[in-house]
Amino acid sequence: MSDPSKATPSSARLNDLLKAVSRSFYLTLSVLPAGLRHPISLAYLLARTSDTIADTEVLAPKSRISALNEFEAAVTGNSEKECRFETFLTAQSHPKERELIHRVGESLALLHSMNETDRELIRSVLKTIISGQRLDLERFKTASPKRIICLEDAGDTDDYTYRVAGCVGEFWTKLCFRHLATQPDTPPPEVMKNAVRFGKGLQLVNILRDFREDLAQGRCYLPRKRLARAGLSPEDLLTSGNDPAFLTVYREYINQARDHLLAGWTYTTHLPWRWIRLRLACAWPVLIGLETIDLISKPGCLLDHPTRKVSRADVRRIILKTILLYPFPSRWSRLAEPR
Repeated sequence: MSDPSKATPSSARLNDLLKAVSRSFYLTLSVLPAGLRHPISLAYLLARTSDTIADTEVLAPKSRISALNEFEAAVTGNSEKECRFETFLTAQSHPKERELIHRVGESLALLHSMNETDRELIRSVLKTIISGQRLDLERFKTASPKRIICLEDAGDTDDYTYRVAGCVGEFWTKLCFRHLATQPDTPPPEVMKNAVRFGKGLQLVNILRDFREDLAQGRCYLPRKRLARAGLSPEDLLTSGNDPAFLTVYREYINQARDHLLAGWTYTTHLPWRWIRLRLACAWPVLIGLETIDLISKPGCLLDHPTRKVSRADVRRIILKTILLYPFPSRWSRLAEPR
């Protein structure tokens, strides 16, 4: 186990890396209360590390699965073997992701130096996330632009969004109630239910936004059985002439994503008013997600290239509005009203 006294300098160094690899999520992390910022940021860095391993497409799925297993064993404390991942290090084209892999030992040392409760929460959520990444690699290992592989049914899509994002809502909520509640307690069931939906909604938005990009690599996260009911095979989706038939399915999942995000807004507005930093940290991804849904719902969105994304100016507008309206509870609570 690492010496806790060595955690502070490493934490400061990793913060710069966090800013480089987390993109817009860094805004959410930076506004969190100090006690929450460290464990959530570290969990994010570890999840980004496993995600980088899983996404190193120049290496075979078998190699990536093996590396994920090794990383999971190190995270959960089931192995004392040093994680080096030299092959993955040289395979990275993005310098920040290369640094992320290079400094995996620092991330793990910080994890091992944390208090037991926070450490076990991080280990639990990482284990679930890695299980989703591993399943993804196994499921799509033979996918290609000429061989589209779909998830089988709605349960598979729901399970995937839970493993890679819904579980994060659970982790986030348990950690928040542990650190911020006057008397640390288990979050109420309804709060946990909305926390899971919050995470699922964010991931479903990603799936819908990146649909064409994933399809070009042979991956389809919308279920084959639902497509079949619309009279479509996975291969039909490569032909633009089939978009009208596909829109029925696509809109159905847009509505599901929106409903999940609105559950996330309910989650946010039911947090204690005094938890202003946490409420802002939750509000921003909900509102950015809803704005993304507005963009990808526009006519012709499926044919767009590149993928439509919320602009930085709009992100700044959302952040400013949530801050300016916070002193006015009734107006603030209406920020996510259905468009």
